[in-house]
Amino acid sequence: MGREICIIHKLRCGHCKNLAPEYEKAASVLSSHDPPIVLAKIDASDEANKGLAMEYQLQGFPTIKILRDGAKKVQEYNGPREADGIVAYLKKQAGPASPEIKSKEDAARLIDEKKITVVGVFPELSGEKFEKFITLAEKLRADYDFAHTLDAKLLPRGKPVDKPTIRLLKPFDELFVDFENFDVDAAEKFIADASVPIVTIFDKDPENQVYVGKFFNGPNAKALLFVNFSTELDAFQSKYKDVAVLYKDDGLSFLLGDVEAGAGAFNYFGLKPEQAPLIIIMVNEDHKYLHAHVKPDVLASWLKDYKDGKLKPFIKSEPIPEVNNEPVKVVVRDTLKDLVLNSGKNVLLEFYAPWCGHCKALAPILDEVALSFEKDSDVLIAKLDATANDIPKGEFDIKGFPTVYFKSASGNLSQYNGDRTKEAIIEFIEKNRDKPAAQSESVKADSTKPESVTTDSAKDEL
Repeated sequence: MGREICIIHKLRCGHCKNLAPEYEKAASVLSSHDPPIVLAKIDASDEANKGLAMEYQLQGFPTIKILRDGAKKVQEYNGPREADGIVAYLKKQAGPASPEIKSKEDAARLIDEKKITVVGVFPELSGEKFEKFITLAEKLRADYDFAHTLDAKLLPRGKPVDKPTIRLLKPFDELFVDFENFDVDAAEKFIADASVPIVTIFDKDPENQVYVGKFFNGPNAKALLFVNFSTELDAFQSKYKDVAVLYKDDGLSFLLGDVEAGAGAFNYFGLKPEQAPLIIIMVNEDHKYLHAHVKPDVLASWLKDYKDGKLKPFIKSEPIPEVNNEPVKVVVRDTLKDLVLNSGKNVLLEFYAPWCGHCKALAPILDEVALSFEKDSDVLIAKLDATANDIPKGEFDIKGFPTVYFKSASGNLSQYNGDRTKEAIIEFIEKNRDKPAAQSESVKADSTKPESVTTDSAKDEL
């Protein structure tokens, strides 16, 4: 058996059902390949197959794996999901990880000018460095095209070399870059770093999507500049690239996006296209900086202020409601501290997502709970849209929706994991509530009054 391609799916998964007929067509074509390429499928919802999900660390369905050498080698399938694309991709995967370039015709056939190709140049096709290159090609063949040659003059770019060299050919920036360290881990890092443009272009061109994916999956902090490509690109592009060249070795990656193509990014950051041109630096989900209506000449100084630690972090928050008179009060990021954390009240706070069915089912129950405490000024029932507001991770741990926390008046914070019924929630609040901080201080102050005052008061009452 040459190669075995395995799809792990779930019967009720919509994406799995869409893939199934294409997968079947591809299996029919590839069964006659020499050697045969076997396509198999496993239902992960079957109890007997549950162990596979853990073994392969599955994150979603359908997942496609390429199994080689009796499943001793496992690779992710990163190809198309329609029959013709699956066939073409797997035929290529079934061949050698790194074919040899012996002529200009071979180079033209194996090197796609619009893609990244990693070529090993060797004085002889043997030895430790050559073997390491083949190991590298086997490891990364699902992500990059590989080839090797004895003659660098056959390649479309770069000068001849007289020592073993890894030459990465790419359709952007300097168009090729050489590397002489054949340690597999070092070479893999070189390829990963060199295959990301100095400035990644984010538009509707499908050729750019692979680089956008690499940009967002990379470990660096990320600078994202969004402008209108039809009217503003020329004014920003060269100045932004100058800044990127200056800071690209400082743990920062750069993306230039078209406002029209970046709708998803705007939604993620809680921004509006009218704020463009805008630049965002995202260190991580909890650490971001923003400059809206930015001018081209300001980019360099703003990036310098970021590096010097002079910028104020950007925190995503919905607008503060002008009217907030429903039984369950609306909390946004900008009011979280005042209405919840420092309120001195007992607060039950739901973190929800507008699309969440369980959240919608809980909503009327929380309304009833809020009405039950309507005349109790020491208790507040509230909700916060966790998709539209940044959540301070040090205080709350949100892993799903709805997530409900309770903060007592004295500041004790706990997560509610009880039944989602009016009675259970009210019982939990009554059990965990305490006096407001202001009232507690008042009681404490009364207890420090001189005994004579208390005695006199008692006598007066008698």
